[in-house]
Amino acid sequence: MGRAVLASWPFWALASAVFAALTAILAKIGVEGVGSNLATLVRTVVILAIAALIVTVSGEWRGAGEIGRRSWLFLVLSGLATGASWLCYFRALKIGEAAKVAPIDKLSVVFVAIIAAVFLGERLSPANWLGVALIAAGAVLVAVRV
Repeated sequence: MGRAVLASWPFWALASAVFAALTAILAKIGVEGVGSNLATLVRTVVILAIAALIVTVSGEWRGAGEIGRRSWLFLVLSGLATGASWLCYFRALKIGEAAKVAPIDKLSVVFVAIIAAVFLGERLSPANWLGVALIAAGAVLVAVRV
C-alpha cells in the first residue's frame, strides 16, 4: 500500500466504515447478557487504552499543553456527545436488531450535512443534497420491515 493511499482521507473514511460495521456486529454479540451501560464502559476503557498507547508511541503527549481553550471546550463537548451516542447506541443494540439499529445510527451523516451547512457554512451541491436524501431514505428503508 502506497504512502499516497495512507495519506488520503477516503482510505481512512472507508476504514472507519468497515470498523464501524464490525463494531455493530461485535457489540450486538457482546452485549448479550450484559447491561448496555456496562458494555459501553468496557468499550470506552479499551478505546482509552488504545488511544493512550497511540499517543505515547507517536510522541504526541508533548503537544497536549499547546491545546487552546476553544479547542479544549469543543473537544470536551465532542467527548460528551460521543459518550451520549455510545450509550444510546449500545442501548439500541441491546433491545433491537443490529441490521435495523446501524442504519438509523448512520442518519448521523444526514444530520452532519444539515448542521455543517447551517452552522459551519459548508456548501453542498444539489447532487450532494440528493445523496444526503438518498442516505436518509436508504437508512429508513433498511431499518423498517415491510
